[in-house]
Amino acid sequence: MKAVICGYYGKGNGGDEALLVTLLQMLPPGVTPIVLSNNPALTSQSYSVETCGSRDWPMVWKTFKSADVFIWGGGSLMQDVTGRLSPAYYAGLMTLAQRLGLKTIAWAQGIGPLEHSLTRWATRTTLQECTAVSVRDYASAELVANWNIKAIIAPDPVWALESKPIQGLWDLPAPRIAVNLRPHSSLTPSRLGAIGEALKDLQKATGAFILLVPFQLSQDLALAQTLSGYLPGGSYEIIKLKDPRQLKGLFRGVEMTIGMRYHSLIMAAAEDCRCFALSYDPKVSRLMTEVGLTGWEMSDIPDDPHLISRAWLDFYANGEPLAPAKKESLIDRALMHRDILRVRI
Repeated sequence: MKAVICGYYGKGNGGDEALLVTLLQMLPPGVTPIVLSNNPALTSQSYSVETCGSRDWPMVWKTFKSADVFIWGGGSLMQDVTGRLSPAYYAGLMTLAQRLGLKTIAWAQGIGPLEHSLTRWATRTTLQECTAVSVRDYASAELVANWNIKAIIAPDPVWALESKPIQGLWDLPAPRIAVNLRPHSSLTPSRLGAIGEALKDLQKATGAFILLVPFQLSQDLALAQTLSGYLPGGSYEIIKLKDPRQLKGLFRGVEMTIGMRYHSLIMAAAEDCRCFALSYDPKVSRLMTEVGLTGWEMSDIPDDPHLISRAWLDFYANGEPLAPAKKESLIDRALMHRDILRVRI
């Protein structure tokens, strides 16, 4: 049996690559994955899977004609805040698969925001014709329930991703604090400067070694380099990892994470690291609420660096990682996304 897997793959985004690896590890035995990728050669080399260029339309058509299953492979694929072309692309592929008679699965989806009526219609229509649907948060579950679509709700699958240790991590000075920022309109130059000054104060007060962790080098690396300019030499390192299993394993040796990206927080929390979230997106805010993570909306970050560092210092001293029972519950329930694949494929 062949399953075509579609997502934001091959762009070097650690979170989306983590979703792909998790899906691959959850596929039932006997299912051969074919991954639609923006960089098919790299994806094939990284994960030893058959691939197809995501915009190579003759090959996409040929791949669909030979397949049995089509899977939206996790993440916020159907949202139109960043533009309408992306959801149109994913909805088009799902519609094609359904017209060709493939089993279709919307897997581990974060639905929305959907601001435009056409995108809402396309999302509702394609989901209604899916063989199975699973979502990763309560807001998505409520939305599809309002459309009379039956969906499994479970935490993001990356909670259950198998991590790998990082060679040399334990040779770095301890304690360690990880920081992940990503570009966003709410991360203005003045706000970035305040965060940099606060990070300098935090490092000085704790003596911690700072790990600057870009999740997508093409976007996050420049921000990591900017932050490094606020820190004294020998007190930080920019960590560049491509394997999402190692990216998750990195947080096992970290005391505290300050994170913007959704999956930086999930990975860190799953590895028993204390997490302070900086929310730029509703999906991060939902995660904070549902899991109980401390943090700020980006608009609520104080202008005064000393107020920021004071809050971080307090969290460093008094904050706690997720309770073991809660973490294990999240991981166990994340495996429901595996179960839907085993039952429906």
